[in-house]
Order: sequence, then C-alpha cells, then structure tokens
Amino acid sequence: MSGDIAVLGAGMHPWGKWGRPFTEYGVAAAREALADAGLDWREIGSVVGADTVRGGYPGYVAGATFAQALGWQGARVTSVYAACASGAQAIATARAQILAGLTDVALVVGADAAPKGFFAPAGGERPDDPDWLRFRVLGATNPAYFGLYARRRMALYGDTAEDFAAVKVKNSASGAANPHARYRKAVDACEVAASPVVADPLRLLDICATSDGGAALVLSSMEFARRRTADPVRIRAVSTVTPTYPRTVLDLPDLATDSAVAVPPPGAEPRAAIAAAAYEEAGAGPGDLDLAEVYDLSTALELQWYEDLGLCPPGEGAALLRSGATAPGGRVPVNPSGGLASFGEAVPAQAVAQVCEVVWQLQGRAGDRQVPGARLGITANQGLFGHGSSVVVVR
Repeated sequence: MSGDIAVLGAGMHPWGKWGRPFTEYGVAAAREALADAGLDWREIGSVVGADTVRGGYPGYVAGATFAQALGWQGARVTSVYAACASGAQAIATARAQILAGLTDVALVVGADAAPKGFFAPAGGERPDDPDWLRFRVLGATNPAYFGLYARRRMALYGDTAEDFAAVKVKNSASGAANPHARYRKAVDACEVAASPVVADPLRLLDICATSDGGAALVLSSMEFARRRTADPVRIRAVSTVTPTYPRTVLDLPDLATDSAVAVPPPGAEPRAAIAAAAYEEAGAGPGDLDLAEVYDLSTALELQWYEDLGLCPPGEGAALLRSGATAPGGRVPVNPSGGLASFGEAVPAQAVAQVCEVVWQLQGRAGDRQVPGARLGITANQGLFGHGSSVVVVR
C-alpha cells in the first residue's frame, strides 16, 4: 500500500503582530487553501487543528474551534499539540486518517497569536512541569538554550559569530521576496553585528521573533486527487520520532543529559534521527533533495540542521554555508521561504507553513524565490520534550 497522499491546496495568513484572535488567522488560511484546492468547505471530511496554548481554552481544541468558525458541517475533528512539531504531527494525523480510509479529504490548520517578546511559561505554579521549572528555577529562556547550542558549535567545530550572521543575511534576502513573511527587509552582516546581544554569542538578529500567523493544507487520498489532477504534489513521508537513550546533547526543556558511562551513545542524535526516519520512509536520501525548510530558531541551529539532514558531515555546516550551496541558486537551497528569521514563531502554524512553501516550490508558484526544477523537498523541526517531525514532499 502506498503511503502517498496528495496536497490539493495550500493557504497562509501573513505573519506579523496583528493583535487579533488566532482563529481569524487559521480561518483565513483555511479558506485560501480550500480555494486553492477548488473545494467547498462542506466537502471536507476531517479537520485536524494544531493547538496553541496561548490562545485561551479554544486553543486546546483547535480542530473543533476552526470547524466551528468555518461553519459546523459534521466533519470529524482532531486537535494535536506537540509544541513546535504540532503542525507536522497534525499533518501526520490527517495522513493516517486518509490512509486508513476514514476520510477522502482533510483540512489541516495551524494558527497562533503569540505573546510579545520571547516566550515565557504560562501562568500558575506547576512544579511537575519541566518546562515551567527551566524558566522559573533555572531562568533558562529559549534564547539561553540557543546561546548554549551556539557556544557548543564554536567549541566543537570552530564556528564564529560571522558564520551565524551569514545565515541571517541569507534568510533575510529570501524573506524579502516572500509576501507572507513578517520581515521583508534584507540585512547585511554589519547590521547583525550591531544588533543587541541577547544570549552570547547570539544577537537579536540571530534569534527568531514571536509572531501571529496561520497556515493550512487540504490533503486527500491519491484516488480522490486523480479525479481532479493528473500530477498532484504528494506527501510521501512524515516522521515523528523521539530521542534514543542515552541522550547526550542538551535539549529543551531538560537542561541535563543522560550518562553514557555504562551505555554507549546512540548511533544518531535526535535531530539526525528525525531526517533519517523521513528518508527511510520516502525511499530517498540527501542527494535527492532540491530544497529544505528547517527551523532556524537561531542562526546556529540552522547550521546544525545542515549536518543533521546529511547535506554535509558533522562540523562542516559553516563551510557548506560559505560555499553557497544552501543559498538561492545553490545545490540545495535551505529556507527559501526566509525561514523563521523572516517569519518569527507562530508555533502551531510553523510546520504547516514549511510544507506550504515546499508545495509552492514544487508547483513552480514561488515567484522570485523559486528553486528551478524542484521535485523533492524536506521539512524538519523539533518540539519540546525531544520529539521532532519531518515531512518529505515530492512531485
């Protein structure tokens, strides 16, 4: 049995700080995706919503919230929360329903109205929540973690602040050509270096902002799709993996590692395992990629993804960047959308938006940021508590 499903439509609400309820962004993206698919809302058999925990109670039941806002019509609903991996795991849920024959066509929606400034823990006293503990006991904000990871790369591989800045320069140039991006201004290395230090060695322009935004996809069985188009874009793989014991690299929310004194380290670190699982399921490899959308929560983390996707050996991410291979026109452009550097985090929407970008690239609809002849792309992200997701899209 083929694991392929078709992408019939993709839609997005532009990222920004709009000050409106997250439902509005999700509904706008959903309507755009439905129009792109040429389908009426009443033809949708399942709605899968990626949850936000910052939008009040409706955020925890996003599937039903979006279904209600679009107009009750009897569809099956599901809500998924997996932090930054929420959108990809919502796609995985819709895919499973389609392949199981529970529905022919599904709508996946993610949207958020993020708080101002860097993320902080939700209110209340929750001493059994490690994410709350790392903020309240350790003072370990997300930028603190990003700074630690950047320092690790500097110590292990000799990466420099200039290398990190070059990631921002590359992504801002792509974001300037993306009408959905929040930041549409190219910056140079001097501007990155002049921005305030947030978590040494990372500066403000090395770290993604928090944003409002929404993204949606209309997915279907191949049989349903082929009644409408001869060559649909397909999702071929969705990996959702967790680390293998012992975990030897710092990860959020736990700023501690397992001992490897008596147990050898795993064969692959968590992020590399995410991509490896997706490649295996898709029957593809790094050499087949035409583009990649990865989570540049910080500039240093994008360099890490180069290595975890197998685009280069460990420690050679900065050299790959300097070669131009990951830039527009390079061997494998990474984040042609502009990445989170240009969008900021709208957590439940991010992984859905990544797939939207790859779909548009494979359809030749990406405008000035188009990767010529793109036929296969991958997305990659990681959520709290070690789980991560990757989606392989083909044409």
